[in-house]
Amino acid sequence: MTITTEAERRGMHRAGQVVAETLRTLKDAIRPGVTPAELDALAGQVFRRHGAQSAPRMTYGAPVNVFVSVNDDIVHGLPTQRPLAAGDVVSLDVTPFVDGFIADAAVTVAVPPASPVALRLIECTEAAFEAGMNAARAGQPVHAIGQAIEAEVQRRGFTVLRDLFGHGVGRAIHEDPEVPNYYRPRDRRKLHEGLVIAVEPMVSTGRSRRVRTLRDGWTLSTTDGGLAAHFEHTVMITRGRPVLLTA
Repeated sequence: MTITTEAERRGMHRAGQVVAETLRTLKDAIRPGVTPAELDALAGQVFRRHGAQSAPRMTYGAPVNVFVSVNDDIVHGLPTQRPLAAGDVVSLDVTPFVDGFIADAAVTVAVPPASPVALRLIECTEAAFEAGMNAARAGQPVHAIGQAIEAEVQRRGFTVLRDLFGHGVGRAIHEDPEVPNYYRPRDRRKLHEGLVIAVEPMVSTGRSRRVRTLRDGWTLSTTDGGLAAHFEHTVMITRGRPVLLTA
């Protein structure tokens, strides 16, 4: 999607604000003893208040309002009844459909008290997102985002999960362009003004760059048991710093 009108900008902003409110609600609710299923129910309450629907449910038949991934689960985790415990690393991925527009964001939080490595992992993933944002400018190659993300992650001693990409978003969940989280120098695509993309580094404490799909058919996990973190925002490309639509 490329935003070309004020109505499109307002529509994406509204969808982004539903994402932001949902993430705030879920982050505030995380503590030992809360279940991912309870977090999913809370997200459903926020969605209903805004007339929103789960885009993954609408598009792919996902049995969730939001995805909740814990520890070595990276993304698309199905909310379970297993209570969260102190030290768990929890990734929240929120993607509502609101009046014809879809926005997408994710955040990872640790259930206190958290281990030092978990805190460094989360800090690294957020810093990698910022690095990608700083590289995302109209006229620059798409691969500049992944180059910046990968360099930041490697500098901090963690691993980019290469099987999972960012993507265009707006009218559908997954649109062009695909936005890798690593450097692909042969990729000649350029970013253009008004383009809407989800920048979303996914990072592990393990050494493997690959992922595996669990038996539920949805949850993607690390192959070596490494902890995973995910940080994402939907942004609009400009000639300066991208506009955050989900913050």
